[in-house]
Amino acid sequence: MLYAEEAMYEDFHAPDRWSGEVLHCRWKANIVAIATRHADAVDIRFDVNDRTVWIAMPCLAWVEQKKRTGHAITDSLAAQAAGRYLKKAIESGYDNGREMYTMTIEEVIEQVDAVLHEAGHTRNLPHLVPSDDAQPQV
Repeated sequence: MLYAEEAMYEDFHAPDRWSGEVLHCRWKANIVAIATRHADAVDIRFDVNDRTVWIAMPCLAWVEQKKRTGHAITDSLAAQAAGRYLKKAIESGYDNGREMYTMTIEEVIEQVDAVLHEAGHTRNLPHLVPSDDAQPQV
């Protein structure tokens, strides 16, 4: 499969299991959380309709992926894995309107593996295009 020209999980729609509302989810930023909230994580920001949702991915997942495969989790791969996690949360009913979801190392690895299986290789992942509205919220 070749995804470079189409969206995967950086810009997607997902139906909420409980309300049936179709939510539009758009990736906004990857932020190293040690700088913003003193956490050993990378926070992936998505806008879900009119609300901001953060997916926190533990930095140790990067270490584990490197040990397992010899390859790093790229920024694009992290965003896709977080987006896939968010999509599954919405569709399964796990999304309850929280502002932040914290993934475990195992969940990150599982989502990374699934994204890589779908895309075939990191070179096939869509390019992340930063937007001018990805500013920190104060």
